Amino acid sequence: MKRVAVIILNYNGKKYLPPLMGSLFSYLPKNVEQEIIIVDNNSSDDSIEYVKSNYPQVKLILNNENLGFAAGNNVGMKYAIENNFDYIMLLNQDTQVTEGYLDKLVEEIASDEKISAVQPKILLYPETDKVNSLGNVIHYLGFGYTFGHKELDKKSLFKSRNINYCSGAACLYKVSVLKKVGLFYDELFMYHEDLDLGWRMKLLGYNNIVAKTSVVYHSYEFSRSIKKYYYMERNRFIVMFQNYKLGTILLILPVLVIMEMGLLLFSLSNGFFKEKLRVYKYFLKRESWQKLNKKRIEVQSNRILNDQQVVKRFSGEILHQEVKSNLLNFINPLFDLYWQVVKRLIIW
Repeated sequence: MKRVAVIILNYNGKKYLPPLMGSLFSYLPKNVEQEIIIVDNNSSDDSIEYVKSNYPQVKLILNNENLGFAAGNNVGMKYAIENNFDYIMLLNQDTQVTEGYLDKLVEEIASDEKISAVQPKILLYPETDKVNSLGNVIHYLGFGYTFGHKELDKKSLFKSRNINYCSGAACLYKVSVLKKVGLFYDELFMYHEDLDLGWRMKLLGYNNIVAKTSVVYHSYEFSRSIKKYYYMERNRFIVMFQNYKLGTILLILPVLVIMEMGLLLFSLSNGFFKEKLRVYKYFLKRESWQKLNKKRIEVQSNRILNDQQVVKRFSGEILHQEVKSNLLNFINPLFDLYWQVVKRLIIW
């Protein structure tokens, strides 16, 4: 019987743990052996006391500081790898599972050795008739977005089994692949770590898929925070520099500059200008480039597929956004047209 490590990264998540833990123990898998592992990022609430009192059978790993989403989850994943688990299931602390969700995911991921990760259909909670993610999309300028967000859950919305990358909110990873590809990149701290890992998996010739028969609910809350803006902007540059070949970076550079001009104006008008400057400041530091060059060399030397093969399914448009934007509606067709032209020039 295959062994699955179900890893939940907790940070002050007491209010979310009762429904999540209740669902996990209500819908135990029938065809796999699971161990539930909670990795705590130095929470200041009483969430750990709650787990100890109500679920003593759960494995607890306590970090001495908030390591962020990437490094925090890596602590749990390293434990799973060291203890010879076959698969790793990541769940956000604000999710709830449904009956058979894990058995269905394992069945899908085991069906093909080239499948590296599989995501369930993630629905919003309590609006369970609406989608949170049917798989995530990579925009060629480094943005990532959830396909189908806030759309009604219906068969016609489901376009393809193959996706760019799986949402870190709920994803099953194959341990044998993680040993080759690596885990989340600690330097990212939070945001884009799932995009980066999914991209690196594709560079090694693996496929990421969504299993529409497996369902997980997500109590997703949209927020525009200064901290979030900094990491999202910084990390998309890190991931592009790390994963693209140099020729591809040069091809997208003109629209990248135009996008930066627009984002500077956006940050200025929305109170994020200082954080945007922090992003640039990060890339002016010598130690930042030392880290990035080391990671880039590692990724580029390990890759099997070229950019031409990988970027075919990258998007030229940013869709399914929480906040509607007239500017985005205007630039989407232009940026998409540029992408449809230049991606045909990518022969490396």
